Amino acid sequence: MMLPATSLPISLLGFVLAACVIWVSGARLAYLADTLSERMRLATSLVGLLFLSLATSLPEVATTLTAAVRQDSDLVLNNLFGGIALQTAILAAADFRARRAITSYPRKANHALEATLVVLLLSLTLIFTILGDRLSFAGIGLGAALVGLAYLGAIALLRRYDGNTDWVPVDLPDPDPLPFPAPTGLHLESNRALGLQVALACALILVFGLLLVVLAGRIATQSGLGASFIGVTLLAAATSLPELTTSLTAVRIGAYTLAISNIFGSNLIMVVLVLPADILVSGAPILNQSTDTVRLSLCFGILVTALYLVGLIVRRKPRIGPAGLDSILVLLGFAGSLWAYYLVR
Repeated sequence: MMLPATSLPISLLGFVLAACVIWVSGARLAYLADTLSERMRLATSLVGLLFLSLATSLPEVATTLTAAVRQDSDLVLNNLFGGIALQTAILAAADFRARRAITSYPRKANHALEATLVVLLLSLTLIFTILGDRLSFAGIGLGAALVGLAYLGAIALLRRYDGNTDWVPVDLPDPDPLPFPAPTGLHLESNRALGLQVALACALILVFGLLLVVLAGRIATQSGLGASFIGVTLLAAATSLPELTTSLTAVRIGAYTLAISNIFGSNLIMVVLVLPADILVSGAPILNQSTDTVRLSLCFGILVTALYLVGLIVRRKPRIGPAGLDSILVLLGFAGSLWAYYLVR
């Protein structure tokens, strides 16, 4: 995407405006996903994992592929893996809207399985960033290929496990009342009309996601902070806006499992995007170009996901103020990651 030259203030203004479009589109997607889930009689966790997470990950797809085509492997890796801890922290932010710890709501163990698989893929990737991706075939590194295969296996396992009923809910609260009115008339619209709205929202997220990556690169150059720091913070934050708004909206309408599966599903997608990025980036396997920032991102991603895994297993947990203890610890972990990124920028 080619844009005319802009000053730093204009670049920042354009960045904010593009992020606002993504925010509004993401909120609409959450309502549409909940409506489609009810109409098609699908589990909200399955809709969050397979539909909403893919739709809200379009900015990551756009920024990753754009940066990979430009051979900017540093921005690719930092955007992908830096966003893991951020998106998990988004779930913690959504917890402040729930009536009790958000990890107390799931009726089944499939959300714990989702978190476990996220940790598995992150750990596999971390191993190859440390040891090096020494084997490659047709320009694809062994590490990226294994991550791709592991992702396919994870999705197949989650779809098979979705019907499991081992866990039984205890004292589930009623859905929270909406602080803002939901879009009216969605349940009266045809499937075709809903599909067109979904397509429009996804298109807006994709186009403005591409705009964000261009502006983020400019801001990195104009501000002097460096591509690594911008990639982990500013760009990852903006491209994660759909996950933030959809998760908050889902919690507002009581679709807690939709919010959880949206975040874990998006994190799985972000990890597997290393495979198409490896295909597009010429030269050595992309994981061989990992920096300390990338490895830190993977470590913090594992940390915050493991915290929520514990929260999902321990059914009764204390709250600190309006959020569960696990969410508070996740937010502290994310804050620590930002400080660590700044130190190694």
